[in-house]
Amino acid sequence: MSAPLRGIVAYPITPFTDANRVDERLLAKLVDDMLAAGVHALAPLGSTGVLPYLTDDEREAVAEIVVKRVAGRVPTLVGVSSLTTERTVHHARHAERVGASAVMIIPMSYWKLTDDEIVAHYDAVAGAISIPVAVYNNPATGGLDLGPDTIARLLRIPNVTMVKESTGDVNRMHRLVQLCGEDVAFYNGSNPLALAALVAGARGWCTAAPHVIPRLNLELYEAVRRGDLDGARRSFYRQLPFLQFIVAHGLPRAIAAALELTGTRVGPLRAPLRPLARERVEELRKILVDLRVLPAA
Repeated sequence: MSAPLRGIVAYPITPFTDANRVDERLLAKLVDDMLAAGVHALAPLGSTGVLPYLTDDEREAVAEIVVKRVAGRVPTLVGVSSLTTERTVHHARHAERVGASAVMIIPMSYWKLTDDEIVAHYDAVAGAISIPVAVYNNPATGGLDLGPDTIARLLRIPNVTMVKESTGDVNRMHRLVQLCGEDVAFYNGSNPLALAALVAGARGWCTAAPHVIPRLNLELYEAVRRGDLDGARRSFYRQLPFLQFIVAHGLPRAIAAALELTGTRVGPLRAPLRPLARERVEELRKILVDLRVLPAA
């Protein structure tokens, strides 16, 4: 990568038109907004980007729009996960071709994969491209939990250089350091544990929250970076209700609702996903009022 991947790694939602097509113009605007806010990297086609609900053509369009819009100003980490190794390789090669800085892979499978199958999967993808590969561990969505020993095996594959851990278990980072050394590139993917992970040494925080509260996200990261733990705690606990809410109610639903409350409609969710229930929207509105993102009624 031309620039190190660290700091606030923002995950753009994939917006849709009323005709249920990817809203390419709005996606470009969302990227512009987060870049203007000062995020350190962009990661299209993560959980918030509803990767599993997109066709191959849609996935490639999203990757290309985001990477070209970023235009090298910050690193881009493109999600390329698929059920088969062949399709994952296909999307990884496309991401490299359009100029992505790195790709991210979560094992996706109907049948529970063995460790050897997981290692072979990553090895095949990493061997097909020359840009770095990030291991994404999120058993809540992928259904597979990659333990530290398995991740340590993956990190021995050339090009596999990063780990995004979304289990919310910071102790896994310490175990990885024991297994692989202090140079492990570890990134937090659990919003409610952002403070603990950053204090423990995570290089960055992967989050969709910059759609709504970028200043607070950046404030937390910078406070930890300069060793201001009191300031970091104040910033974190102020934004924690929002972070807990978006995780509890599903990132695409919650982020879409938050954007609509703040004046940006990102279109219908891709079925079978449905919008946030009305009572939850009102709960979210109160959180955003408390954060001064929205004015008090």
